Parts: sequence; structure tokens; C-alpha cells
Amino acid sequence: MSSAANHRSASRPDPDRLLVEMADYVCNHEPDSGEAWQTAHYCLKDSLACALLALEHPECVKLLGPPVSGMSMEAGVRVPGTPHRVDPLKGAFDIGALVRWLDFNDTWLAAEWGHPSDNLGAILAVADWQSRDHRATGREPLIMRDVLDAMIKAHEIQGVLALKNSFNRVGLDHVLLVRVASTAVVTRMLGGTHADVINALSQAWVDGGALRTYRHAPNTGPRKSWAAGDACRRAVQLALITLAGEPGYPSALTAKGWGFQDVLFGGNELVLERALGSYVMENILFKIAFPAEFHAQTAVECALELHPQVKDRIDEIERVEIETQEAGVRIIDKTGPLDNYADRDHCIQYMVAVPLIFGELTAESYTDATAADPRIDALREKMTVRENPRFTEEYFDADKRAIGNAVQVFFADGSHTERVSIDYPVGHRRRREEGIPLLEDKFERAVRGHFPARRSGEILKVCGDSETLAGMPVPDFTSLWSM
Repeated sequence: MSSAANHRSASRPDPDRLLVEMADYVCNHEPDSGEAWQTAHYCLKDSLACALLALEHPECVKLLGPPVSGMSMEAGVRVPGTPHRVDPLKGAFDIGALVRWLDFNDTWLAAEWGHPSDNLGAILAVADWQSRDHRATGREPLIMRDVLDAMIKAHEIQGVLALKNSFNRVGLDHVLLVRVASTAVVTRMLGGTHADVINALSQAWVDGGALRTYRHAPNTGPRKSWAAGDACRRAVQLALITLAGEPGYPSALTAKGWGFQDVLFGGNELVLERALGSYVMENILFKIAFPAEFHAQTAVECALELHPQVKDRIDEIERVEIETQEAGVRIIDKTGPLDNYADRDHCIQYMVAVPLIFGELTAESYTDATAADPRIDALREKMTVRENPRFTEEYFDADKRAIGNAVQVFFADGSHTERVSIDYPVGHRRRREEGIPLLEDKFERAVRGHFPARRSGEILKVCGDSETLAGMPVPDFTSLWSM
């Protein structure tokens, strides 16, 4: 890694190796994996489905649109599912917040966790704004293939950084990786050179990172649903500042005493476990069946399988035993009062109790109305959560990337259900054949539930063919999604 031999020297060092590797990838790599391109197509559809579903929630809707009333821009970024036309920074925030709001978009689990489709906020906002500007000045707009390309690269940067670098261990939130990945790809989308990408990336790391305070008891709150949108907004701003001529900070990561590694990462070196390619997009995890923090996805599947056996015996339950991975124990094993939606969708006991009782887990399951059912908290109090070492081991295995959970219910009369154990959730790469039809159904239901029949048909037709979608000009695509 580069850093001046004497940290008191004012001689500017060469850029940190990690910054160079990411810039090399963004500027020079051409994705050649057919699976990655196809999965990016699914990811785009899944992300926009999540955005439309989020529009059913007033807490999200109130954050959207011009920051000051009356400041709408006719040529601005289209916010999907709304009539809003906003500047690219607010567009990045709004799209990012919509995609993330329900905790229903794709997921990546490793030493660090995160949701790489969060980057779509910055990518789609910049692509739309830039393309409309191009058309206004007689130039060709970007096409949706450019958006998919940027998605593959943002997924890869965020996901590979997450493989070995655990930011949560030092109290930092994973949205810093959204800011970093989005900054890299949108700087390039906006015409930035290799040097520009390095400079913008250095700015992203100098920003440090948000604390995870809002994801954990006793402070869990809705900021976790818009934090990625905020990271997208900041990425666009850093790209524009850099392209306006703002210099970078070459040893932003490694500067002794003042760099990211020393100040915020415990002096540990940031590393890329593998060369950047398309590994992350190929292996991305989709949340298809229900909105739930991903470490609990298979626990919910287990609970749904057990529902028929317990639905008429809820009052007879003596205890419920849940086995999960170490990460699941650390971040979603939660007792005591749950104050809001964000509190509930990050509690494994709540996410198991609801499907055991009701046979479903939907976005509505986390509302105050559902949570008021006294059976939920009564059942939570009868649950124990412990780590299963095998689940943890296979969670980190690069060839498996399992997210195992097991659930068993015991009754007061001494009887019990079988122990149901599931290693791979329906959104896993190993279950693509089963999962993609469910993803397509999720997409179609979201589109038809929000748009009138004619518009729904147009969107479904365009998105139904990958080649048609890839060749479509970005403004034509985003206009379809505008009210």
C-alpha cells in the first residue's frame, strides 16, 4: 500500500492500491458473464418492484420529491411510481430510499452485510439526468445496458469489499460501501477518467462512515430504510464535485494516523479477497417470498412449514428453539418491547412468531396494527436463539454461502414438532429455478398494483425481454415508470 515513508513529509504519495484497483475495474472491465447480465436484469425488476411496494407506506412517501415545495424540475430525474421530477442528488436519494424501504431488495452476506441494489438509486438517477441532458443538446442518451453494466460493477465493488472487511465489527454501517461503489460507477458514467474515479473514490472514503446506531436496540429506527438513499445522494455529489476539478486524497486509506484504516478500521488493512469481475451479481441473494432481514429468511421458511402443525395450538406452546448463524445471533436476536416497523423487521423472534401464528409474513406484518396482537409478544418470550456452528461455517464458505436456520416447537404436554432446518433460502443462487418465477410474480404484482392496465402492460412487455430492455434509451424507460 502506498504511503509516504515519513508521515510528516508533504510529498504527495501515489494513490492507494485499493483505489487504483477499483478504478481499473470500473474503467477497463467489460462484463462477459451471461449469467451476470441476466441476473442484473432480474435485479433491476426486483428493485423497482420493491420501490413500488414502498409507495404504499406514508412514512416513505413523505420523504420523496423536491426538498422545498415548488422546486420541481420538468427535465429532472423521474422518481419511479410518482409524478416527481427532481435534481439528480434528490433523485438518487429518493430512488435509493424507495428500493430499500421495506427491507425487501437483494442482499449480500459475508464478513460485512449489505444490499448492493441500493446503488440503483445513484445509477438510475444519473443515467436519467445525463440522458435527458444529452437529448436536449443533440447527443445520444444512455441505454439501459449502460445501467445494467453499472449495476454489475457496483454490486461487485460493494460485495467483494464485504467478503473480508467487517465494518460492523468497528461499529460502521454497510451503507458506506454503497457510497463507495456508487461513487466509482457514477463518476465513470458521467465521463470521468481513471484519475477522476480515483479522486472521487478517495473523497468517498474520507467521508468515513455512518454509525450502525439506527440498526440496533435500543435505538432501531426508520433511518435504516433511507440511509442507503443518503449514501447514493452523497455519491452523486462527490462525483460532480470531482468532475468540477476538486482534487483527491491519494492516501485516504493508508495515511498514518489520519487515513481511514487508522482512524476508523482499527489499523487493519482493507483488502479485496478476490479479483473484481462478476462474482457478486452471479451469487446475489434475492428476497422473494417475504420482506425480512436476510439472516432470518430461512427461519421464516421453517416457521411457515411448521404453521399447519401449530396454528391451533399457539396457547399450548411451552418453548420455541431457533438455531441460526453467529451473525444472526449478533444482530437480530432481540428481546423486550419493539417500538416500530424497523425494530420488528430486525428481530428474529418476531419474524418467526408471525408466520407460526398467521402463516404469512408481509410488509403489513410489521405494522403497529399487527404487532398489537398479544399472541406475538407472548410467543417471543418463549423463544430461545442460539448459534449453530455448522450454519456459521457454511455461511462463510465461498462455495456455499449458506444462510441456515432451524426451528422446533415444544408443547406443554411434552409433545413437539419435528426440527425443521433449511440451509438455502429461496432467493439463493442454488434455488434460482424455484426462485425466479416467484421474483417475476413479485414484479408483476407490484406493477399491476400501482399502474393502470395499459401502462402496466407496456412495462411488463418491455421488461419481459432482456434484449429489448437493454437497448432501450434510459429516458424512455424511466418515463414509463413516471406518473
